[in-house]
Amino acid sequence: MKAIPVPEIDGAYLFEPAPHADQRGFFSRTFDRDVVASVGIDPDGFAQDSLSRSRKGVVRGMHLRGGAGESKLVRCSHGAIFDVVVDLRPDSPTYRNVKTFELSGDTQVSLYIPAGCAHGFQSLTDPSDVSYRIDRAHDPEEDITISYKDPELDISWPLSVTMVSDRDERAPSLGEALKPTR
Repeated sequence: MKAIPVPEIDGAYLFEPAPHADQRGFFSRTFDRDVVASVGIDPDGFAQDSLSRSRKGVVRGMHLRGGAGESKLVRCSHGAIFDVVVDLRPDSPTYRNVKTFELSGDTQVSLYIPAGCAHGFQSLTDPSDVSYRIDRAHDPEEDITISYKDPELDISWPLSVTMVSDRDERAPSLGEALKPTR
């Protein structure tokens, strides 16, 4: 497994495994603590693992966590997704950059998303399974949702959007979502 920095999002990494394939299929290591630690990420710092299953065309996002933020390690374990990361850390050299990826069960590549970045994806297959490893317990009170169709983000979703959650459909624009509350 190797770690590949993502220049467009400071602190983000792709973790590319080296699958062993034969006539039976393949075997792939999807997490290696030494490789993760080699790029300055605490491999013991993850607190929860979750899994989502989505139908083709479904969009989930754009999601961000307030407070101390939330780092994620994301992998499409089955199917394929169009994944989007937006750097919303004001002090980051890549502030407001948007970067897209295709993650798939065929490659098993994982994407590390630093705290302070918004994340979302669209399922390209029916179904797609996405595994999340987050660095602290989820607190719904800290959830921030940004409209997946915000013109400022200008995300070109590759498929027609077939379904989103009510929360994602009603989400405010980037500017509204990030306004300080008093």
